[in-house]
Amino acid sequence: MTETRLYQNGIGIKDMPGHQRPRERMLIYGPKRLTDSELLAILLGSGSSSESALTLAGRLLGMNEGSFILDAEVDELLEVKGIGVAKACVIKAAIELALRLRYERASVRYVIKGPKDAADMLQSEIGFLDREAVRAVSLNSANEVIAVDSVSLGGLASAPVHPREIYKAPLKRSAAGIILLHNHPSGDLKPSARDLEETRRLAEAGEILGVKLFDHIIVSHGRYYSMLEDGKIPRVTV
Repeated sequence: MTETRLYQNGIGIKDMPGHQRPRERMLIYGPKRLTDSELLAILLGSGSSSESALTLAGRLLGMNEGSFILDAEVDELLEVKGIGVAKACVIKAAIELALRLRYERASVRYVIKGPKDAADMLQSEIGFLDREAVRAVSLNSANEVIAVDSVSLGGLASAPVHPREIYKAPLKRSAAGIILLHNHPSGDLKPSARDLEETRRLAEAGEILGVKLFDHIIVSHGRYYSMLEDGKIPRVTV
């Protein structure tokens, strides 16, 4: 079925006036003038038998306040009506490429001066998720961010991690150290006994591997808790 038969408010994308179609609008105005739904619709390319690419894009962006597509795995995207293997792979590839270009190839790197800088950087990405997610921020010797890696996505109560999962990518990048961040969907920033134990294990592993664990930060709904600030992690220098 072609896009001419997929309707958004009764109008298929190809039936829209040329200046209203997402691709044409990008050519005329550039990507910054497009809405989130229009940008995602371009990636999707087409809709389904019951909705246009714009409608499908809007529905995806409305899931978990837009955070769903950031952390959903390919198999989770495939559970969404209208998303097949091709669309799921395009979405995940686009997000991963954007993250890599943002952090790994930036001409001016983001400098972490303290826990709040790290928390602010990832608050919008994981701070409002409804299940725990873990990020490892790799830093060079000047405390500049060289990469942010998605380590693990767990259930509602926990996100199991292992030192090899945390340090594999930072070691490849010759990172001087990392800041570990995860979210608490409940809004309670207090670290659990498991959080503290895992932090101890990871700090010890980092010492052996030569990649320092600078901090472990918990974020939730615009707030953060730093184990470094709370004295749960000793201050280390590169």
